Amino acid sequence: MNMVENGMSDKPAVCKSRNGLSSGKKSKVISCLIRDRQLYLMIFPMLLFFLIFCYKPMIGFVIAFKDYSPFKGIWNSPWVGFRNFTDFFSGPYFTRTLANTLVISMAGIVIGFPIPIILALLFNEIRSKSFVKTVQTITYAPHFISAVVIAGLVTNFLAPTSGLFNVILERLGMDKVHFLAQPEYFVPIYTLMDVWQNAGFNAILYISALTGISAELYEAAAADGASRWRQLLHITLPGLLPTIVIMLILRLGNILNVGYETIILLYNPGTYSTADVISTYVYRSGIEGGKYDFATAVGLFNSTVGFILVIITNKFSNKVADIGLW
Repeated sequence: MNMVENGMSDKPAVCKSRNGLSSGKKSKVISCLIRDRQLYLMIFPMLLFFLIFCYKPMIGFVIAFKDYSPFKGIWNSPWVGFRNFTDFFSGPYFTRTLANTLVISMAGIVIGFPIPIILALLFNEIRSKSFVKTVQTITYAPHFISAVVIAGLVTNFLAPTSGLFNVILERLGMDKVHFLAQPEYFVPIYTLMDVWQNAGFNAILYISALTGISAELYEAAAADGASRWRQLLHITLPGLLPTIVIMLILRLGNILNVGYETIILLYNPGTYSTADVISTYVYRSGIEGGKYDFATAVGLFNSTVGFILVIITNKFSNKVADIGLW
C-alpha cells in the first residue's frame, strides 16, 4: 500500500497554527532551542547586560527634550522641544568643542590607526618566537594599565621641573617647557599617549586575521619566485583588507567619542582651546553644572552623528570595496 492510499504524501504534513506559524516550524525552533540550550545560556548574561545597562538607559534620552528637574522626575518635567539643541548649536562652545573633537579624532586615525596594522605585519614577519612574545607582552601591557595611572605617568614625565623630558632638555642646554600648560602641545601628547597605550592590544585583531590566511598561498608565491615584499603586497595586505575596512568603519563611527577620562585628567583651563571636546563639555555641563537636560542633548547629538557616520561609511565601503558590516 503506497503513501497516497494511506492519505499521506511524500512531504511532511504542515499544520498552520493560529498565529500563522506552522507546527513543523515551531517544533523545529523548539528542538533547536533544546539542542543549543547551553549556548543560549552562555549568551543570556551578555544579552541581559546590554538590556539593563545599554538599552534601558536609552529611555533617558527624553530628558534632552525637557526642562528637566530632578525633583519633578523625567516624565513630570515640562517639554521644551529642541531648545536644548539650539542652545548648544548657538552657544559659544559649539564650534570649539566640535573642532577639537574632530582634530583629536583625525589625529588618532591618521597616526594611531595604521600603527597596530604595522605592528601585526612586523610580528608576522619575525621568525624568532621568543622575541615576538617578548615584544608583544611589552606592547600589550600598557592597555591594561588604568587611565589614571597612564595620565599620572605622562604628567610626571612632562613635569616642568623634574620631568624626564625637561631634564633631557636642560642637559642639552635648552629651556624647560611646561608641556601640559601649552595648548599647542596637547593634541600630540594625547595622540602619542593613546598610541602607546592601545596600539599593541589593537594589533591582536590583525594578528588573528593573519592566521586565517592560507599558508598554501605563501608557498605557491614562493615557488613562483615572489619576494617577501611581493607576498606582503599581494597576499598579506589583501587578506587583511576586510578586517581593516571594518575597523575603519567602526573608528569613523566613533569619531566624536574621544576618551574624555584621560583628557579630563590631563587638561586644564589653559588648554581648553585645544583640549576641550564634546564629551568633556558634556561632563562639565551635566555633572559639574547640573544641566542634565542640556548635557543629554549634547550627548544625543554626539551619538546621532556617530550612527549616521557608520551608515554612510558602511554604504560607501560596500560600493567601493564590496566590504562592510552588513
